[in-house]
Amino acid sequence: MKHRPSTRRTAAATLSLGLCTAVCTVLAAPAPAAPAPAPAAQGPRTDTKVPTAVGRGGAVSTVDPEATRAGLQVLKDGGNAVDAAVAAAATLGVTEPYSAGIGGGGYFVLYDAKSGKVRTIDGRETAPAKMRRDAFIDPATGKPWNFAPELVTSGVSVGVPGTLATWDKALRKWGRWSLGEALAPATKVAQRGFIVDETFHNQTTENAVRFAATKASRRLWLPGGSAPRVGSVFRNPDLAATYRQIARDGVSAFYQGKMAGEIVRAVRDPDKTRSTELPVPAGRMTRKDLKGYQVALQRPTRVDYRGYDVYGMAPSSSGGSTVGEALNILERYDLRSMSVTDALHHYLEASSLAFADRGKYVGDPAYVDVPLSDLLSDTFAAERACAIKPGVALPKPTAAGNTASYDGSCSTPAARGEADADTENLSTTNLTVVDRWGNVVEYTLTIEQTGGSGITVPGRGFLLNNELTDFSVVYDASDPNRIQPGKRPRSSMSPTIVLKDGRPFLALGSPGGSTIITTVLQTLVNRIDLGMSIEQALAAPRVSPRNGAETVAEPAFVTAYGAALSGYGHKLVAAAPPSYPQSEIGAATAIELSGTRRLTAVSEPTRRGGGAAGVVTPRR
Repeated sequence: MKHRPSTRRTAAATLSLGLCTAVCTVLAAPAPAAPAPAPAAQGPRTDTKVPTAVGRGGAVSTVDPEATRAGLQVLKDGGNAVDAAVAAAATLGVTEPYSAGIGGGGYFVLYDAKSGKVRTIDGRETAPAKMRRDAFIDPATGKPWNFAPELVTSGVSVGVPGTLATWDKALRKWGRWSLGEALAPATKVAQRGFIVDETFHNQTTENAVRFAATKASRRLWLPGGSAPRVGSVFRNPDLAATYRQIARDGVSAFYQGKMAGEIVRAVRDPDKTRSTELPVPAGRMTRKDLKGYQVALQRPTRVDYRGYDVYGMAPSSSGGSTVGEALNILERYDLRSMSVTDALHHYLEASSLAFADRGKYVGDPAYVDVPLSDLLSDTFAAERACAIKPGVALPKPTAAGNTASYDGSCSTPAARGEADADTENLSTTNLTVVDRWGNVVEYTLTIEQTGGSGITVPGRGFLLNNELTDFSVVYDASDPNRIQPGKRPRSSMSPTIVLKDGRPFLALGSPGGSTIITTVLQTLVNRIDLGMSIEQALAAPRVSPRNGAETVAEPAFVTAYGAALSGYGHKLVAAAPPSYPQSEIGAATAIELSGTRRLTAVSEPTRRGGGAAGVVTPRR
């Protein structure tokens, strides 16, 4: 997709892996047509979310109807998947401001139909140049700050944002539209407002103490002193004005102009309220840090899994390496021929083994020698697979493998290891786009914690991230995820594109901190190995094996399989993450492409309030 100068456009059953509940039956039925894109309107739309849409001509799946509609309108107006992805992401910055926005970062994966290649952009936040290795230590006590709400509500947790640089780079390299054109739909939504749903209201309420800690956040997110009520209209004219300035002046307005100075002041001197009891420690970001930020263009990870080419994000993300290694381990076994319990057992073990290696080896490759080719080696996977025993769970946590010495043999027994610290939050958002030309974008973006750092840039309408808390809190020179100036903290974001015979078959991704990896992995196994449709694979209850002594699972999964798996020695506990109406893991989006050009766009039917999928030309 070569960039071309833009012209102005109008923007406006026996169960398999995971319990396939009654919702799968609903999803398997013919999907209702996607809602038509919004005409120019004075007020916000009140659409019902549509979790699945089938048709042709392009498709978008996000967690939000406004974002999905923005992406679809771009596709209808001649934009490609990159243009639509940026428009949808910018709109999520309005309607999902506690999960993503220009104050954060993320990972962008593209299948370029013209070249037949998968490309990626690492837009992860970076630590300021003056970041200290003891940045997370309270100088008053000499001990780490309490993680939440103290450390996460701070300037010291804010990394140099990469989202805008990602959008700009993607559009310049592969898009058809300008950044200003791509921002237009989101600007309209920010100005006219959107309908507050239960998720937005609950997330605001649960972060009220954090938002009340700084003046700009209290003013914007707690109007009148409390969370906006469900059904009310939430407007963000400050963000609309910010988007308009960026559209006019380009990303330099953010990284070098007056706005850069405002971001730095918000980090270094948070506008604390008199009433807050939170310390809100200051950070050390400078204008030079913002001016010097660069995205990283890099090769994707790739593994062959049962004839499918699975592409993911390379480090600084641990998503591609961990999903890829687990798939390589699982390929040694015929999951289709196993009982449900045996297949689940192998999935749990393969994921745990890959997580053990993730903790020991994966960090920012600009600062750490990551043995990526070894982690994705079939020979290494064969040796790791030897640890899996039929009907008997490995001791957890399990030790990492030795990437410096392996030959695929089963001579080394599994040993108990140490648990890897996990400070990633369960927020973030994800989107999937396919256009009429066959280009595919999978994009995961975030501000980390629900509500990020809790710090809003005064007068700008967006929250800053708290991504630096993804570093290990206590510095250890042997830890690949140790704090270092300029470094990208390790992430679990796993935007994934799957090819079959060189052509796109499936794209998927999810939010959820380190559970992102297991959500993507389980969905792939559900779809490829266990015969579920993509709707069923995504809706099925989830379990998140991350090499801990206990394995978190959704309650429906525990009900269905807890007793059987406990007989193998697995210890399952029900998930209960905050901010959502149910105990749930992830909030995935996906699009499957068939050889007949039929597109099946899928989002969550219930998790995180349900998602919104749409196609340009619905199936009749």
